[in-house]
Amino acid sequence: MSVSEVVEWVGVILILLGAIFSVISAIGLVRLPDVYTRAHAASKSSTLAVLVCLIGTFIHIWSHDGYVSVRLILGIIFVFITAPVSAHLICRAAYRSRVPLAEGSGEDELKAVLFGSENVVVATEDILEHDRNN
Repeated sequence: MSVSEVVEWVGVILILLGAIFSVISAIGLVRLPDVYTRAHAASKSSTLAVLVCLIGTFIHIWSHDGYVSVRLILGIIFVFITAPVSAHLICRAAYRSRVPLAEGSGEDELKAVLFGSENVVVATEDILEHDRNN
């Protein structure tokens, strides 16, 4: 095998790995309980999947055709910047719309800070009850 063939195979393996990450992301979207954990699955694993696929495609085109694709580089940068930001904004909008957290997801320390005095008493009572149980 020549160096060119090895580089092509690396590109193909990266594309296959990206497809596997996409399947894992889809499973996470179906199986996770609430909008916050689903957004986490969608942003982290699908961003990684798309980036690995695009890098594999970039390497394959570079080794096979011999030129650098600026479109792929811009696509990699665009996905790397926009996907996590959009997931953050979706979670932020859901939280401000008071979409409830899933059962067993832990304490909500931001509620008292963000929603003001109407939830301070409830949050304080939750903390005291938690301390009594432990």
